[in-house]
Amino acid sequence: MYLDICPFSFLSAELNALHEELRPYGFVILGFPSHQFGLQEPGDKNEILPTLKYVRPGGGFVPNFQLFQKGYINGQHEQKVYTFLKNSCPPVGDSFGNPTNRLFWEPLRVNDVKWNFEKFLVGPDGKPVKRWYPRVNVSAVRKDILEYLRSQASQRRQRPQLPVLEPWIK
Repeated sequence: MYLDICPFSFLSAELNALHEELRPYGFVILGFPSHQFGLQEPGDKNEILPTLKYVRPGGGFVPNFQLFQKGYINGQHEQKVYTFLKNSCPPVGDSFGNPTNRLFWEPLRVNDVKWNFEKFLVGPDGKPVKRWYPRVNVSAVRKDILEYLRSQASQRRQRPQLPVLEPWIK
């Protein structure tokens, strides 16, 4: 099972903590950088990690999960994984707000990823389970993932020791 975040500008320690906490249960976070949202990822593949570490978010931040090569999330040249994910989950909204000088792809489609940090949860069978609006708090995503893990365990009649459903970042 994995959580896909795209693109990953403004990553935070919360995603690293989520990945670390849930990794023992088969959970993996995958990050896909893109320059299509406010032109926020201008670097080439050799510049992305140093930018995260020293500039945005900075402070020595290093993601503890897999980052993929920068690519297209939406539009004519979007990566096939995003075509699949977006067609498998309902859109998180029907509006892009004011896309002028913010969104850099054509054509705009209602099921497109709207902005940085839109997330998809994909089950261990490769089927998308849930999609979250970009501004959804990581703690809400964590709660949904734990509920999904519990539902999967109960279907298999197993009771794994999962973390409790309480805030873990204060």
